[in-house]
Amino acid sequence: MDSQKEALQRIITTLASKNDEIQNFIDTLNHTLKGVQANSSSILLELDEEFDGLYSILDEMKESMTNTIKQEQARKSQELQSQLSQCNNALENSEELLEFASRSLDIKEPEEFSKAARQIKDRVTMASAFRLSLKPKVSDNMTHLMVDFSQERQMLQTLKFLPVPKAPEIDPVECLVADNCVTVAWRMPEEDNKIDHFTLEYRKTNFDGLPRVKDERCWELIDYIKGTDYTLSGLKFDSKYMNFRVRACNKAVAGEYSDPITLETKALNFSLDGSSSHLNLKVDDNCVEWDPTGGKSQENKMKGKENKGSVHVTALKNNKRSGTPSPKRTSVGSRPSSIRGSRDRFTGESYTVLGDTAIESGQHYWEIRAQKDCKSYSVGLAYKTLGKFDQLGKTNTSWCIHVNNWLQSTFAAKHNNKAKALDVIVPERIGVFCDFDGGQLSFYNAASKQLLYSFKTKFTQPVLPGFMIWCGGLSLSTGLQVPSAVKTLQKHENGMSGSTSSLNNVMHPPSLQH
Repeated sequence: MDSQKEALQRIITTLASKNDEIQNFIDTLNHTLKGVQANSSSILLELDEEFDGLYSILDEMKESMTNTIKQEQARKSQELQSQLSQCNNALENSEELLEFASRSLDIKEPEEFSKAARQIKDRVTMASAFRLSLKPKVSDNMTHLMVDFSQERQMLQTLKFLPVPKAPEIDPVECLVADNCVTVAWRMPEEDNKIDHFTLEYRKTNFDGLPRVKDERCWELIDYIKGTDYTLSGLKFDSKYMNFRVRACNKAVAGEYSDPITLETKALNFSLDGSSSHLNLKVDDNCVEWDPTGGKSQENKMKGKENKGSVHVTALKNNKRSGTPSPKRTSVGSRPSSIRGSRDRFTGESYTVLGDTAIESGQHYWEIRAQKDCKSYSVGLAYKTLGKFDQLGKTNTSWCIHVNNWLQSTFAAKHNNKAKALDVIVPERIGVFCDFDGGQLSFYNAASKQLLYSFKTKFTQPVLPGFMIWCGGLSLSTGLQVPSAVKTLQKHENGMSGSTSSLNNVMHPPSLQH
């Protein structure tokens, strides 16, 4: 019976998985179908625009050529008309002279005949008919009509659609994830000089396999990339991975997407645990502010509960006296435990709040920024067992750097109730680096990556980020990778300076290391 149930359960699991796979494929088909319809309509509009543009160019060429032919026609007609007018005038004068010469032949008087002959000779010498060129000044051929469209016609007949670009290939070796930036590099499988630009899409995920259609965040788009690589900067790594895909686009069409790749973007993400913070601290996710009225308001709430309790007892006694049955009372359960397990709130002068995520291995980095008017704050690490009255750096289970702007400004590293003054300027943002396995806690100027101080120890328990604040506020930045500059500095930090080494020895004598 049990074996049959197990076999049936495996069949159900297999069928459910196959159903999800088919449903994902159906979603893909529907999405592709919509894309085909939308893209075909878009391409038809673009095709009409291209041909309208071609027709417009041809019309402009036709108008220009027509004007040229008409100008040549007018010029040649004017030349020929002028030459024709001159010839008609010369012919008219010549005919008149011919008629006068014919009449002169009939003159009998020798003296008059001689006079007439001299006149005819002078007029013939001056006659325009003998000075005319009897060749047309222009031909009837229209020189600008000699247009040969055979080559252009052949080119038009061979017009084809631009080929769809092939899918690019993302090169994982050339991709880089560093300093909360991701550089993605790709190449084309073969040279294509028709490509105009590339489109990059990415999305965050906690799934380490190939991207799925369902239950994933939407793709975000970076368009009109001219090169074959792109760097996304200023990211918050609040997921374990990011998916990337690229496609090439020419003037008319976009090609298929590349095979997607998944790059790891692991970083420490945590929030402040408001459930166990001091009552005088107002905690909101990644911000904490000093609230001097917090404890008083809590006391008022407690008094209100006590008053309600006394009223309930009085009513209960009266009910018993009168014989009236008492109403049902719902018991109030204890406060829900925090992510890291229930613990007492910090109290007294331990104005402390811890992170809600324990560090048990690996290297991690986060940053904090203090308000400008903040009087006092501490930043560091602590074991979960830090007492509710304990202050950061005053126990052998906590490490921190402490900034005091009250009365006299001080900046110091603290552990096990021992302090070492730091002769550096307090930066606007402090970067915290924890190498759990290497037993190292370092503090940096987050902007310049200057090392402020470094603890060397051996962590024997999981640690929690810790923060102390008085009269002011802190804001927390998580989801950050360990910066490259910090990694480089870590290689040279051990034994880097005598002062740092001596402080570590003072702060952590062999018998007190943790």
